[in-house]
Amino acid sequence: MIAFVTDELPRPGSAGHLALNHAIIDWLQSQGFAVTILLTGARLAAPVQRYGIAPVIGPHVTGFGQHVAALSPKTALGISLRALLRRLPPRLSAQLRRARHGADAVLGSFPSPGDLRWCARAVERLNPSAVLIDTVFRAPLLAEPELAGRNSIVITHDVFHRRAQALAAAGYRVLPEHFSRVREATLLGRARSIAAIQPEEAEVLRAMCPARNIFTAPMPALPCPPPPDAARIPGRLVFVGSDSLPNLDGLRWFFSEIWPQLQGSGVTLDLVGDCGRALMRLPRGVKAWGRVPDLAPLLHSASLAIAPLRTGSGLKIKLLDYARHGLTTIATPPSLQGFYLGPGAPFVMAGSTGIFAEAVLRHAKSPPTAESALAYATLHYGVAASFAGLGAALSHRAATEMQDDLRPLSL
Repeated sequence: MIAFVTDELPRPGSAGHLALNHAIIDWLQSQGFAVTILLTGARLAAPVQRYGIAPVIGPHVTGFGQHVAALSPKTALGISLRALLRRLPPRLSAQLRRARHGADAVLGSFPSPGDLRWCARAVERLNPSAVLIDTVFRAPLLAEPELAGRNSIVITHDVFHRRAQALAAAGYRVLPEHFSRVREATLLGRARSIAAIQPEEAEVLRAMCPARNIFTAPMPALPCPPPPDAARIPGRLVFVGSDSLPNLDGLRWFFSEIWPQLQGSGVTLDLVGDCGRALMRLPRGVKAWGRVPDLAPLLHSASLAIAPLRTGSGLKIKLLDYARHGLTTIATPPSLQGFYLGPGAPFVMAGSTGIFAEAVLRHAKSPPTAESALAYATLHYGVAASFAGLGAALSHRAATEMQDDLRPLSL
């Protein structure tokens, strides 16, 4: 049995980190592991939420059948208020969030001491063969005595001190404040193994935590080729994204600097996810779809995807989604961090506004075929390749070899 510690329920077709967590759980179950989710907080969509992917327990929630529910009226009220906040006009809800946190971006939050103690006792009771920790922000759990000697793996999703530095350099206020390399290395260093989302970050983590087992676990990209009767619409672009600050910052830059260069060319843009609603005022030719139950029809009808991010770290999972649906992406350099960019890669790097606009105009009317993008996804991001390192870290041999290798870190 595997205990998966997180603060938000993993699910497919959502934010990148939630989709990767879901893919990991799905793979674990396919390998014969039972998985129990330890939810450190109460981030539910409603006081009672349907969720049948894995059993869920936590200090503030309880699972029953195919549902998860708040344990107390106070918790239920907090969930309802957060749901109400999400329904407010985007600009107002963003202002309220900034006022509440005193920051433009929240990278993550640490569990309370009480929640950590609850989870530690749950781990002792469950006695799992391994504990998977979702990001450095849940890693303080590893300092609890019940976790000593257990096979533990942190799924990093990002090197967060670098993201904090990039956002601060762009002029944004970030929480947690002053999140440093030393602090991140100290927290991650309590785990036996650390999963990076892409190779470049794996090298950074090896330098930070040289005594730990570091491996990559990128999001697998199962090919979803267009059906034979699908037709790409010339000039149609697509962007899929949440209302996170990097997405909104990149889209605002795209609309102010690049979109005017595309006017009159017949180019249109579909925005999928919460990003469109958060931006509110969109230029002519741009349509906000919001969340959709199935991305495939929109991605199969587009000619190109765009990735105009100006800051970034981790791996932009949306680009893998584009590739596995056969789409080529026009992307800024920060959007492509961590991807293999050799022959056959379905990306066109655009390092300036002029190059970006020219690449869109050149490829949108006669888009590349789907075959190369599908082949790229299969070769570099198949399930077996994505989770080979995780499988080794979960094996008895890996756990035994790491048992006595908890040496002091060199920071």
